[in-house]
Amino acid sequence: MTHFFEDIQRQGDALRNILSSAIDKNKASYRTAADLLARHNALYIVGIGASWHAGMAVASYFHARRRPAVLLDAAELLYHGDVAESACVLLLSRSGKSKEVVDLVRKLRSRNIAIVSITNDPQSPMAIESDCVIDLQCAFDRNVSVTMYSGVALAGCLLAALSCGEDIDQIGETLDCALMNAQSSITDWASQLDASDWPAVDAPYYFLARGASVSSCNEARLLWEEAAKSTATALTTSSFRHGPQEMVRGGLRVAIWLDKDHLQHHDLKLASDLRTLGAKVLLIGQRFEESPANLFLEIPAIPSEWQFVIDIIPIQIAAERLARLAGRDCDSFRLCSYIVTDEGGLSLSDLEEESSTVGGTR
Repeated sequence: MTHFFEDIQRQGDALRNILSSAIDKNKASYRTAADLLARHNALYIVGIGASWHAGMAVASYFHARRRPAVLLDAAELLYHGDVAESACVLLLSRSGKSKEVVDLVRKLRSRNIAIVSITNDPQSPMAIESDCVIDLQCAFDRNVSVTMYSGVALAGCLLAALSCGEDIDQIGETLDCALMNAQSSITDWASQLDASDWPAVDAPYYFLARGASVSSCNEARLLWEEAAKSTATALTTSSFRHGPQEMVRGGLRVAIWLDKDHLQHHDLKLASDLRTLGAKVLLIGQRFEESPANLFLEIPAIPSEWQFVIDIIPIQIAAERLARLAGRDCDSFRLCSYIVTDEGGLSLSDLEEESSTVGGTR
């Protein structure tokens, strides 16, 4: 068993602990942070990598409640942007030590900008410079971001709900049940993937989603790159139909996340059309009558705006399965540091050493 799959298996319990923390022992911290977010008209949600994808779910939650929120990549804000004087910045980072995030938080602090951070290291430079800190209090993933992605997304949306005046106690029981059921579904999802020809080595992959599940769609693309060492593209489902569909051909693999409350009928028609054109289609969503896909991974019942909490899990399993199918090590990085702490270039030292050993060049 890979460490990646072990992290996937323990993810449900970790997320339930985050949920329990928000509605029980650390409720005061969440309340304080949410109040700070609510007091500022200008709100920025900032992260990089998997944390930026988590921010997509948080931004979607705010937008659905008519609360303007600007989602920005940390490096783009640091080097090419700025924030309004009276802004509050919600910083997302599993380690709180990434180069861009550390430099950004110090820049923001020098301007007296209000900062709320969500991290798994409350002693990190990012956390120390923040006004309020939400500590995930989880075990770090072995390598690829699993709970560190979904935990940041969950905590961020719980904060968003509180800052919009909602009672998270009311949704807590529903989310807890969905997380338990998702945990129980892992074996079935893995078996379905093992029996399917949807995962294919070196095939082109497109990931499509709407709403908060756009975060899952983009995180899936990153998992393909980090874990399976393969290429993929992530788009909103509507954007795919504005030009990119011209590349559809036999052998293409497409994953589509279904939203039971928005445009599901249209997305099922898209899946059917893609199959007609020779693509292999995976659908991820809640129960419906008949699937036009090659493979349907059904997720437990959950309010659609919170679906992102669990609909990432089936594709995490798919990424792990594809890595093993391709004979690629999903438990270590070839070129990337676990925490990126400098700018420029790639981490080539290990590959250069390996190359010199066999007398080759790179």
